[in-house]
Amino acid sequence: MTAIAIRPALSFVRIGFLNMLAYRARYYVGVMTYLFNVAVYYFIWRAVFRESATVVGMTLPEMITYVAVGWTIRSFYFNEIDRDIASQVQEGRLAMNLIRPVNFQTVMIFDAAGQSAFRAALFTAPIGIVVVLLFRVQPPVSLGAAGLFLLSAVLSFFLVAAINFLVGLIAIRTKSILGVLRAKYLVLELLSGLLIPTTLFPQPFRSILFASPFPHINFTPAALYLGKAAGGEAARLLLLQAGWTVVLLALGQVVWRRSRHRITIQGG
Repeated sequence: MTAIAIRPALSFVRIGFLNMLAYRARYYVGVMTYLFNVAVYYFIWRAVFRESATVVGMTLPEMITYVAVGWTIRSFYFNEIDRDIASQVQEGRLAMNLIRPVNFQTVMIFDAAGQSAFRAALFTAPIGIVVVLLFRVQPPVSLGAAGLFLLSAVLSFFLVAAINFLVGLIAIRTKSILGVLRAKYLVLELLSGLLIPTTLFPQPFRSILFASPFPHINFTPAALYLGKAAGGEAARLLLLQAGWTVVLLALGQVVWRRSRHRITIQGG
C-alpha cells in the first residue's frame, strides 16, 4: 500500500479513538465486567488446584496469571468490525465504501485500531493495574518475554480484526448475522484459550486446534508472557500467528472483492 493510500486511512484511527470517547457508560461497565470475569476464574482455578499442585504444567500462580493476562489483552484486541459491517448492510451505508479512495478492509481495521488505542490507554492499562493488585499476578519471566508478549498481543489484534472482517462480510449475503455473532463469541473465547488453556484439550483435537489460528489469539501471548514458550518454540508460535494473520487478511480482500457485487441497498 502506498503512503498516499495510508495517509487518509490513518484518519480512521483518530475517528475510532474519538468514537470510543462517546460511550463512557459502556467503558465503566466494561471495566467492571472484565474484573468480574477474572475474579470468577480466580476462584474456579483455586478450587481446581486444591486437588493438584500443577495442572497442564502450570502452578496456581501461573494459572491465575494466565487468566489475568488473557482477559486483560482481550480488552485490547476486542473489536466489533463484524457488527459494524452488518449494521452498514442493514442501513444501506455499505455501498458508500465502493466510492471511497481507501480500501474497505483498511478503513475498518484502522478504525478498529483507533478504538484499540483508546482501550490500551484507558481500558487495558487500568484493568491490568487493578488485576495485578487484587490477584497477585506474576510479572513476565524476563524482559525478552515481555517484548515477545507485546508483539504477540499486537498480532492478536490484527488476527481478530481479520476474522471479524470475514464474519462481517457474511452479512452481505445473509443481511443479518446476529446468530453468527453470538456463536462466534462463544467459539473464539473457547478455542482461543481464553476460557481454559488450549493444552487442556484432549488429543487429537489439541493438535488440530494448534494448527488453526484460534490459539494464537490468547494462548500464544499468555504462553510467551509466562515463559512457557521460549527460543525456537516462541519463534515458531509467532511465525504461525503472523502467518495466519496475513492469510486471513488476504482472504478478506478476496471475499470482499467477490461480495461487493452483491451489495444491495437496505433501509432508508
